[in-house]
Amino acid sequence: MYDVAIIGAGIVGTFIARELSRYDLNIVLIERENDISNGCTKANTGIVHAGYDPKPGTNMAKFNVKGNPMFDKVCEELDVPFKRIGSLVLGFDEEDEKTIDELYERGQKNGVPQLKILNREVIENIEPNIGKEVTKALYAPTAGIIGPWELAIALAENAVDNGVELLLNNEVLNISKLEEGYLVETTEKKLYAKYIINCAGVYADKINSMVSDEKFDIIPKNGQYFVLDKSVGDMVNTVIFQCPKSYGKGVVVTPTVHGNLMIGPDNQIAESKESKETSRDRLNEIKKVARKSIEGIPFGKNITNFTGIRNEPSTGDFIIGEAIDAKGFINVAGIKSPGLTSSPAIAEYVVELLKEISGGLKENKDFNPRRKKVIRFNELSDEEKNELIKKDPRYGRIICRCESITEGEIVDCIHRNAGATTVDGVKKRTRPGTGRCQGGFCSPRVMEILARELNKDMTEIVKDGVDSYILIGQTKEV
Repeated sequence: MYDVAIIGAGIVGTFIARELSRYDLNIVLIERENDISNGCTKANTGIVHAGYDPKPGTNMAKFNVKGNPMFDKVCEELDVPFKRIGSLVLGFDEEDEKTIDELYERGQKNGVPQLKILNREVIENIEPNIGKEVTKALYAPTAGIIGPWELAIALAENAVDNGVELLLNNEVLNISKLEEGYLVETTEKKLYAKYIINCAGVYADKINSMVSDEKFDIIPKNGQYFVLDKSVGDMVNTVIFQCPKSYGKGVVVTPTVHGNLMIGPDNQIAESKESKETSRDRLNEIKKVARKSIEGIPFGKNITNFTGIRNEPSTGDFIIGEAIDAKGFINVAGIKSPGLTSSPAIAEYVVELLKEISGGLKENKDFNPRRKKVIRFNELSDEEKNELIKKDPRYGRIICRCESITEGEIVDCIHRNAGATTVDGVKKRTRPGTGRCQGGFCSPRVMEILARELNKDMTEIVKDGVDSYILIGQTKEV
């Protein structure tokens, strides 16, 4: 019998798991995929929003503004890259200028600090490559950029360090109400939990329907992106938005925490909850829109494209709370943008809600908020590199030339709690395969290291999902 079962190991589920591990509870984190953050968390823009966009009084506004200032502490504790670089919402005509004034007023109502409306001369000082038609902008210095999957992985690792059990490849098939608690049936096992927290992303409506007659729908939407090479990563200094239109918050041009330039997304209803294909027509439209914001974007420097899925709730707002007809079943659903920004505040709220439902929680006196520091070899000084190599020669062997990732870093990410077991798992944790060649040179070596460290045959190593095999045997054997 678990005290709490959390369904879904995306950014919200991992944040809640980590916050609940502060208490003396038997917690299980259940994930249908082969790794942490393999859903919406893996494929988004990675922006920590200031909070001027959500309508005042909504859950989105409340948790966005509360969550934003929480990132500095949690990212320092978990050693996750995070930068507060600010954001600009650009206006190109009188209609946009009116929208900017409205966003400023909305931000004031939401309690967003330091907002400013800038004229073109000031904008050019911040962003020299700004489009010729830009006349006005809303500046929000508290906005930032982060690696969302890196944060989710760090949260899960810290949660497991503090006693949470992680179950991957366990899709929830059914949940039955008991006199006290619930029976959860997955593809691999049956387990009992007194309380359930539903953080199942695009499938949260399906999980809710297993126990509650109070229905809601999660409408899958997707957005496509460009990722450009690091050689053009400094083309913008802040997160660049356009005034919100049919694209949601609009096509964004932003640097990433690792120095690339990311452009997108658009916004369309997806054919299915697994619809992640890209299309030339949609990508060409993104190019057209983005060039209005920033002149001369060199799309020839594109190194990859991807599509992210969004959770669009039928209610129009985050769905957070205990189901009316299912005692102890808490929904945390429809967490679309600004869900990443809101996630630490949502987790804090859910903990307080569980305290109220359960009658109180006993603190875990052994809770450690910090995880083991991550060695990032290419960020060290020459002296630090030399000392590290003397202690462990594996840090002297570069595996990924594009990102300067060493064998030592890869081995470390495999052997941590909630460590990597797949090629993409290593990619998300230490970045081999994210550079210019997109894994063309380093993937075979990553596979060799995974096989060696996990005591597996090379043919057992997968790219990402359990059936995404790369090799079937030696060529001459075949």
